[in-house]
Amino acid sequence: MTEGAGLRAGDRRRKGPGSEPDDGAGPRVEGRRPDRGEPGHIPVRQTRGVRKIHVIGIGAGDPDQLTLQAVRALRSTDVFFILEKGEVKADLTGLRRDMLDAHVPEGTYRVVEARDPERDRSAGGSAYSPAVGDWRSARADIYERLIAEELGEEQTGAFLVWGDPSLYDSTLGILEEVLERGAVAFEYDVVPGISSVSALVARHRTGLNRVARPVQITTGRRLAEGFPEGVDDVVVMLDAHQAFRQYAQEDVDIYWGAYIGTPDEILVAGPIAEAAPRIERLRAEARERKGWIMDTYLLRRNPRD
Repeated sequence: MTEGAGLRAGDRRRKGPGSEPDDGAGPRVEGRRPDRGEPGHIPVRQTRGVRKIHVIGIGAGDPDQLTLQAVRALRSTDVFFILEKGEVKADLTGLRRDMLDAHVPEGTYRVVEARDPERDRSAGGSAYSPAVGDWRSARADIYERLIAEELGEEQTGAFLVWGDPSLYDSTLGILEEVLERGAVAFEYDVVPGISSVSALVARHRTGLNRVARPVQITTGRRLAEGFPEGVDDVVVMLDAHQAFRQYAQEDVDIYWGAYIGTPDEILVAGPIAEAAPRIERLRAEARERKGWIMDTYLLRRNPRD
């Protein structure tokens, strides 16, 4: 676990729980936080502790996608916790740091990094859920240690979540697990973010659903089991095996995007039969070049005559 460059040379803020300011400088001046009932107030889940945690949705990768509420939460944070995923995905950590550099005054925060535990991605079938549960518990161990050891009782910490914390992200569930253990107490709030789903359809200039029609969000694992019944518009996330290929013979359009909102963004749209080969090639090239890929897509089945 290491501290990042958020604490600059000459910084006069507290450098850790219980430490004293270097030279007796006064507290950082911040705008008044909105009271309950006022616009901009963030409801907080009350617990016994005085530590505070922001769970901040930071969008799909573009720093300009941060909301004003997210920027306000960033600027009220003393310690940012980042789980890094190794050298291959170092640019994900870099994007988070770029957001802090762009929106938070220099020298007013610390960044504390820890290594994200590995998940058994070979587990399938009935072994999938237990493998995910083990990974979440390992993450909870890290969260618990970070909050207890790196966050003072009068300080505010934050986890920066890609997209929106409510959509296919484990952070909220893990924080609840930490609270249930009872070893460390804190209160937390959630700042919504622009999800990769919203960013995807915006970049393709299309809607998420059609008039009076439902839309479903699912995973690649579920799509591989069959096209959802009663739905013609399906958003697919976490698809490592390109399950859309099995629908190449059907009258379905695909709106696909990878690294949405970043300089590496790739977009492809069209009938699956035509678009699938191109997506496969671009996806393989991008994964070879970067070592990882984050992609999302919308499948739109055309009405049957």
